[in-house]
Amino acid sequence: MTSKSKRSASKFTTVIRTTIFGPPPILEGEDASAYDELLVQVSNGVKPKDIIEEIWIRDIVDLTWEIFRYRRLKARWLSDGISGLLGDLLYQCIPGWSEKRAHNLALEWEAREAAAIAQVEEVLASCNLTMDTVYSPALVRYLDEIERIDRLTAIAEGRRNAVFREIDRHRATLAQALRGKVHEIEDAEFETIGPQAAAPKSVSDRSAA
Repeated sequence: MTSKSKRSASKFTTVIRTTIFGPPPILEGEDASAYDELLVQVSNGVKPKDIIEEIWIRDIVDLTWEIFRYRRLKARWLSDGISGLLGDLLYQCIPGWSEKRAHNLALEWEAREAAAIAQVEEVLASCNLTMDTVYSPALVRYLDEIERIDRLTAIAEGRRNAVFREIDRHRATLAQALRGKVHEIEDAEFETIGPQAAAPKSVSDRSAA
């Protein structure tokens, strides 16, 4: 199968899965193509054996997507907190600047604009401060929110790990059943062949006949 055919097969598989199990849990603004790619990669990695494992694969992908969302939310909380506190700090450190101008510089710093980064570093150094001066109070300010997000993330990770264990258990049971069936077939075949495999007659027996 060519790489183009593989990509087409993957897309087809994704469509089938999302059709069977309903629309994916994608919020407005999230990247649907990233979810589809995650679904394809997990499916290709686990290679589900039946519809039961297909259901579990969807659970794993949905939970992984949820975990990613929590991590983005946590980063967003901290980023917003750092930007706001940095604006307050710049306003205090730069004589003659308005509060709005200081916060605009903080927003430019958050957007990772090179000129803003250099200016913020210069201002903080002139006040004998570092970014740790901003990070610490931002963490404290949003500690409750961060702890709740961490708990939700841990719960989702635990549920996902439980699904992985179910797949392992399912495959072990399936393998055991298959081995039992093979042995059953082998025993039946042996019993069928055994009585028909009579010992050859000796020379004397053939002469007497």
